[in-house]
Amino acid sequence: MKTLVTGGGGFLGRTIVEQLLRRGAEVRILARHAYPALQKLGAECVQGDIQNQEDIERACKDIDVVFHTAAKVGAFGRYRDFYHANVIGTQNILESCWKHVIPKLIFTSSSSVCYAGEDQVNVDETTPYPKTFLSPYSQTKAISEQLVLKANDKKGLLTVSLRPHLIWGPRDPYLLPRVIEQAKKGRLRIIGDGKNLTDISYVENVAQAHLLAADALTSTSRVCGKAYYITQGKPVVMWEWMNLVLKGAGIAPLTQHISAQTVYRIGAALETFYTILHLPWEPPMTRMVAKQLSTTHTYNISRAREDFGYTPQISTEEGLNRFFAYLNASSKK
Repeated sequence: MKTLVTGGGGFLGRTIVEQLLRRGAEVRILARHAYPALQKLGAECVQGDIQNQEDIERACKDIDVVFHTAAKVGAFGRYRDFYHANVIGTQNILESCWKHVIPKLIFTSSSSVCYAGEDQVNVDETTPYPKTFLSPYSQTKAISEQLVLKANDKKGLLTVSLRPHLIWGPRDPYLLPRVIEQAKKGRLRIIGDGKNLTDISYVENVAQAHLLAADALTSTSRVCGKAYYITQGKPVVMWEWMNLVLKGAGIAPLTQHISAQTVYRIGAALETFYTILHLPWEPPMTRMVAKQLSTTHTYNISRAREDFGYTPQISTEEGLNRFFAYLNASSKK
């Protein structure tokens, strides 16, 4: 099997690449940078951008399965930048799949495509897309997902979309390192009463889900043209879990609280300020982040269990142990 992983040098993409290689698959990655470590493992690296059709054409030649993980991620930024990377990039991937008669496309979506800032308790895939979005990332991922699902069974292409929530683990470049950094600087507070639940997704489990979905993606399968939530299957109390992370990083637990309404207003003000001044960075707080840190969001993964046999192989406890081992090893380099 010849596979292509867009964004193969990224956090999730790299884990998918490693699992595919362990299976004995031929793996090609499309990424903006070179990744010698992956080449040493046996992956073929094509440097390019999903916004460039010629780059995608080179990457898609002679491919059987595409795992499309590449995306512009973030809680703030210009809509057009997210649109070009996420929507146009995905459309380019679809066009190349059709041109090269590639039979399978597994799309990495996000749980945020159906999140509008309110509590979500054990929601499933019947939840509709919201009328308004809190971030251009969520909105453009929702558009992209709809393009992918609509493309199923068109010109011989079968598609499926996976919606992981809060991916974390060793090599995490964004989520847990940001929490740890803010806590070290004394800038982190428990938002609201601290009792909100959240689902989380260990990176190796998410990668496994992608491979299982690819295996199940056949013309007679229930998987075709559907979206699936992917998590650990066991929600955690968000702020208790964050304190476990901080404890493992040698940082005192959080005890001070700040109201959710106050943080939301701060996020809105900072977004306005950064937009007016055309600042290129992400604000320390946004409306989306404020809502995600103060609301409950848990997801039912029964459909993934039933349709393609997804069962998280690595528990949250084991995942934390692996993450702390990674932190300790990184601190000694």
